Amino acid sequence: MFRVLFLCTGNSARSQMAEALLNWKGRGRFHAESAGSRPADRVNPHAVETLREYNVPWSGRAPRSIDGLEREPWDFVVTVCDRAKESCPIFPGQPVLAHWGMPDPAEVDGDDATKRAAFKNACLLLSRRIDLLLALPLEQLERLALEARVRAIGNG
Repeated sequence: MFRVLFLCTGNSARSQMAEALLNWKGRGRFHAESAGSRPADRVNPHAVETLREYNVPWSGRAPRSIDGLEREPWDFVVTVCDRAKESCPIFPGQPVLAHWGMPDPAEVDGDDATKRAAFKNACLLLSRRIDLLLALPLEQLERLALEARVRAIGNG
């Protein structure tokens, strides 16, 4: 089973959705967790609502800090925001590092419908990127080729 850590600043929206999506879609093949460099007080309710809307199970984990997680063995570490990429610690064991930057739906201004749309768009983008990850022949690629392919997912 591949272990994946999704990192963001607040661990309240994008990284939480990515964790839930990968655990749901990659059943038995992947174990995903998420954390933030400066965790928020709670998970954004729009993130939880969006996951429910797509029938994606969410365990209800509160935002948490990256502290201590950098000592755990990870196969992949994926940052989903630019600030997390800049403050990403060094991980032992040379996990595949990738940046899947995307706008923060929690920072979208507007009415409730506009905010919901931003979260749906973020969820769909993460879902597509996770589908691309799941389609990779992970067991057949050498580390450098694998890292290049996983990084390329964030560029599309």
